[in-house]
Amino acid sequence: MLRRTAYALLVLALAGTATACGRSAPDPEAAATARGPITVWLSNNAQEVAWGEKMIAAWNKSHPGEHVEAQQIPAGKTSEEAISASIIAGTSACLVFNTAPASVPTFEKQNGLVPLSDFPDGDAYIQERGGALTDQYRSPDGKFYQLPWKSNPVMILYNKKIFEKAGLDPEHPRLATYEQFLETSRTLVRSGAAKAAIWPAPSSEFFQSWFDFYPAFAAESGGRQLVEDGKPQFDSPAGRRAASFWRTLYAEKLAPQELYPGDALNDGKAAMATVGPWAVSAYKDSVDIGVVPVPTSMGKPPEDTYSFGDEKSAAMFSACRNRATAWDLLKFATSAQQDGTFLDETGQMPMREDLTARYPAFFDENPLYKTFARQAERIVEVPNVPGSVDIWQAFRDAWTKSVVFGDESTDTALRKASDKITKLLDEYGDPA
Repeated sequence: MLRRTAYALLVLALAGTATACGRSAPDPEAAATARGPITVWLSNNAQEVAWGEKMIAAWNKSHPGEHVEAQQIPAGKTSEEAISASIIAGTSACLVFNTAPASVPTFEKQNGLVPLSDFPDGDAYIQERGGALTDQYRSPDGKFYQLPWKSNPVMILYNKKIFEKAGLDPEHPRLATYEQFLETSRTLVRSGAAKAAIWPAPSSEFFQSWFDFYPAFAAESGGRQLVEDGKPQFDSPAGRRAASFWRTLYAEKLAPQELYPGDALNDGKAAMATVGPWAVSAYKDSVDIGVVPVPTSMGKPPEDTYSFGDEKSAAMFSACRNRATAWDLLKFATSAQQDGTFLDETGQMPMREDLTARYPAFFDENPLYKTFARQAERIVEVPNVPGSVDIWQAFRDAWTKSVVFGDESTDTALRKASDKITKLLDEYGDPA
């Protein structure tokens, strides 16, 4: 039997001692029907906080006996670490409106999450709201421990003025195929219009692959996840093509190997960026932006192109004592009306099907967002598997070594990463 990683052992140990070291856990049966005051945590995004405070004010006005208090997620190295620490201490909020799907398996292992499927209308509500998009958010036991809340599908944003400066057509950029993207990138850099064609973070944090490799792999593979049916999928023709494409960008210095200390697109240092719709409001006053799908080797049409969704979920935590109130608030916060308000105030895509048909006024007034809304219908999420963070870190380590720095062939690196991740999947899947 493979020895578990130190991280996995730590999580298991902390899960076992959470009740002893923190507040006593509520009785699940009593909590499931209990109503009363609750606390929710919001991200530190100013637009989300503004929406959340208004949403909660509306709830409190009509539910005086079930008062809700909003706070921002406690400070920490990452919000995921802060949430994990709160699970250990028994001090989690009832609801967190910024739960990363990659962290859900860890929170589950800590016994920190309430299965939303256990509410009588849990599965029905989640599936009715999100449709077919919701299936990839189920946990291995078949239950939903997260409500898919909002997505930020990753696409290529580009600076029209830099394209024009390089002699390129800013309204009809040639970016659909790998060869077109590379030729356009060479023109951008060699003309002196920008230092970099594109400048994603080349650093080794586990989540950085969500903004270079994963969108490319999702597009090239027709919507495959990194892991499916317990097996890695990226050591494949599609994965190798995507890795080779990015390796060429780095090898030709079209994508720098150093980390940029800021926002390279906003500062005019890079002509393009892989980002989601959250960035539109950040750039609208400083950069004249255009948006196109992630490229593929043969140039798939937009309606057939997948990308990484960069989704954040809302989740209920096991420290919650008034879960009936929390569930009702969760449905209120993700109602059609509140989703429309959220879209209007943040530009982020609620996890609903047919967004453009449901909220036509917003998209008529904000046509740039239509492209993101259509992409939101074809998104790929991180696989919901135990050991998710360790799995992504193993992949990122191989990527940094081979694709960013060229110290190993990309084919060899993908093969080794696939072997390592297979072992991790076996290790985390072994209950002993």
